[in-house]
This record gives sequence, structure tokens and C-alpha cells, in this order.
Amino acid sequence: MNYYEEIKNKLIKNEVSKKVREYVSNKNDLTTYYEVGKLLSMAGKHYGESIINKYAQKLTNDLGKKYSDRMLRNMRQFYVTFNDLKWKPMVSVLSWSHIIILLRIKNDDEMDYYINECISHNYSKRELERIIKNKEYERLPDGTKQKLINNEKLEITDSIKEPIILHKRKDYDRINELALKEIIMNDLPNFLKQLGDGYCFIDTEYKIKMGEVYNYIDILLFNILYNAYVVVELKTNEIRKQDIGQIQIYMNYVNENIKNINMENTIGIIVAKENNEYIIKYSTDKRIKVTTYEII
Repeated sequence: MNYYEEIKNKLIKNEVSKKVREYVSNKNDLTTYYEVGKLLSMAGKHYGESIINKYAQKLTNDLGKKYSDRMLRNMRQFYVTFNDLKWKPMVSVLSWSHIIILLRIKNDDEMDYYINECISHNYSKRELERIIKNKEYERLPDGTKQKLINNEKLEITDSIKEPIILHKRKDYDRINELALKEIIMNDLPNFLKQLGDGYCFIDTEYKIKMGEVYNYIDILLFNILYNAYVVVELKTNEIRKQDIGQIQIYMNYVNENIKNINMENTIGIIVAKENNEYIIKYSTDKRIKVTTYEII
């Protein structure tokens, strides 16, 4: 087999197709680059690693500078990394620019996560770079990662990141609960995304009356995917046992006075400066999730 001629012809055919049928250019790109990557892998086994550089020089002369040594190596890595069953569903959603970013990830499970996030949320190249830079996969609980590997159903709290990364827009003398709430509200979409999918904002300082006394839920949310209210409490210190008791009261209030019979039981999320694994370990209420925050 003349590997070089096969590669050149596939690339030429792809360029012609892109000009004639622009709307399928992304599909053609990925299909062509995958097939070229396969040929490059086969050629390398026959002629050695240096064949990539040789073909890049010949393609530069024959087709132009677009097909560089680096690009050919990316095509080969694309083929080696993604098997047939794994890469075909991505064709209609991901671009070659997405693929180049994903090829930097060495862990297969981590790559699967980011592929699924791109498909689920229709992320652009820039958005994909952002979530990788923010180490979203690394900030998932170990139990959640194992569920993803085993393709198990996730619970509402499984996708909460640890820690939650918050971006402040101004300097504060100190971070009290009021300041923490302001930082979150100034970038609410970012906060909600780090909790997971399906969260909708209802109110902050949500007033509830118990007897003759008014209390205030820091942030009240609703998750449309899990059909449940979510009580969020903010703590600027290490979590304490009384914090568990407080959020339990608020959750029970919402269950009895706000939610209807068609909704799931209310969930509680405590966002604290520091966690305390023993308090969580010995808490019997599995509806409550504790995570920490980091302000940058």
C-alpha cells in the first residue's frame, strides 16, 4: 500500500467536500482525520516514527503548509485514542478544535467526562478549555467518579464540586457570610453550574416563619431534573454539628410548608470554609451534602 498517496487523496477529497458542502464540513473533517490517523499509525509500524516528518514535508509541498508535522501527529493520536464505538457519536457536536484540547488529557475516564459535558451542554472550544482549566473532573467526589465509570445513576448531590470555586469582583476586608453571599450572587450562573445540572434560583434570604420567629434561608433553589427544592446554607468557618441541625430544620420546613406531594424531599447543601469529616460521617441525614469554597 502506498500510504502517502492514500493520505494525500483523503485530505484532498476532504478539502473539496468542505467547499462544496460546507454544512457537513465538521463531520468530514473528523472522519478524514480519523482515517488519516489510522493510515499514519499503520505506516509508522512499517517505516518507523520518522515517517510522520517525511509525510508532513511532502504534504507541505503538495497541498500547502496546513498539514504540519504536529497536525499529522494529532491525527494519529486521534485514531489511537478514540476507537470506533467511542468517537462516532461526537461527530455532530465536537469540532477538530475540541478534539485537539481533549487529546491533552491522558486519563480515559477524565476524557469521557469532558466529552459528555461538551455533548450535554453544547460547550464551545473556549468553554471546554475553561472547565478543564478549573479541574472540574478532579473536583468531583471519588464516589461520583466511580459511578460515572460504572455508568450508574447519579444522585442530585453527586455532581457538586469540591471545592466550589468563586470569583470575587472586589476586595473585602474580611469574608463574612454577607460577603460570601454577595460573591456568589454576583456570579450566580457559575455557582449553579458547580452544583450540577438543573438548578434554578428562587431567592436569597428566603423568609420562613416558625411560630412567632422569622428565619432566613441563605439561598433557596429548585432542581428541575430531580424535582426537589434545595436549601443552601453558607458558613465562613469550619462546619459544626449545629449547622447540620439548622439546615435540617429549614429542609423539614420546606418539606411541610412549600413543596407539594408530587415533589421529592428537599435537599440541603452546606458551603463552608472548612469541612469536618467526622460530623458528616456521623450525621444520619443523607439528604445533606457539605462542600467547601475557594475564593480567587
